[in-house]
Amino acid sequence: MTAHTDKVIKKYVPMSETAFYILLSLFKQPQHGYGIVKYVEDITSGRLKLGSGTVYGTITKMLKDHLIVVYANEERKKTYEITELGKVVIEREMTRLEELYTNAIAHRGDKK
Repeated sequence: MTAHTDKVIKKYVPMSETAFYILLSLFKQPQHGYGIVKYVEDITSGRLKLGSGTVYGTITKMLKDHLIVVYANEERKKTYEITELGKVVIEREMTRLEELYTNAIAHRGDKK
């Protein structure tokens, strides 16, 4: 891994829920902002409703940090795609979350 990659990982991990779901929504296919919002709302069963300001603020930061790129820029609708660096960062966060989950379940079992 490069020093730049390590720096970006330290900046994003642990990751905000918004950042996590934006990268997750782009993991399999490029999407536009509204598509990201709808995807997140769907997979969280409506629990998380991302506002456009929050989404676009995070997207702007991720573009600057090279986690995502503009895949297509049509009239008033940009489509975003995750980069290899973005994939490294979300994979690292998924590993961290798996550890949290495993430890939480193990400790829950101790109480029974």
